[in-house]
Amino acid sequence: MDEQDLRKRFVTLTTAHLADACIRAGLPVRCAPAPMSAVESGDRLLGHACPARHLGSVDIFLEAFEAAEPGDVLVVDNGGRLDEACVGDLVVLEAEAAGLTGIVIWGLHRDTADIRAIGLPVFSLGAISTGPLSLRDRPADVLESATVGDHVVSREDLVLGDDDGVLFVPAAEAENLFAIAERIRDTERAQAGRIRAGVSLREQVGFAAYLAARRENPSLTFREHLRSVGGAIEE
Repeated sequence: MDEQDLRKRFVTLTTAHLADACIRAGLPVRCAPAPMSAVESGDRLLGHACPARHLGSVDIFLEAFEAAEPGDVLVVDNGGRLDEACVGDLVVLEAEAAGLTGIVIWGLHRDTADIRAIGLPVFSLGAISTGPLSLRDRPADVLESATVGDHVVSREDLVLGDDDGVLFVPAAEAENLFAIAERIRDTERAQAGRIRAGVSLREQVGFAAYLAARRENPSLTFREHLRSVGGAIEE
């Protein structure tokens, strides 16, 4: 997998395309929960996950940076807490200096204005003024994985973020998923162009034929019909 090549290709894709590609490939769709969003609207990121579970002190991030590779994304697990911020401007600056491409926080950040000025993409559940409120015990595997919502993220995962949120995919499957996502993108663009030219989406996907077929076979799903006609829409 050529990560630089994937970054170039991601410029014309979205996390929605990649999420649909996961469905096509029979892989779990691992999206961060909906409240996760970029501190600066329009920011995008792609890189290998560099996981770290926050324990109440910044030292865990400094330790993660020691082993990080250029282009990685720091994935911070603070348990989704909404009573404290665990990342501020100094951590973001240090991440940038270490060559990371962004930060994803299952929790809150602070120093919003300074983070925006730094320019490194940061995704979180929001902002709050207070920093860490307590220290926690250190598990042995604190830098091996991070939980974000219902999903466990490891160094074997690729992290993608844009205005639709954050998606985690197995790095080993990235090349195949990107190829599928590009086909979905091209199909959707062609469909959009035809709608603008006066051909409705219902006409394009043979919706009347689908309704007729469903009357004969009530178990027929629209997704099955779309696959038969090469539509993209839902996946």
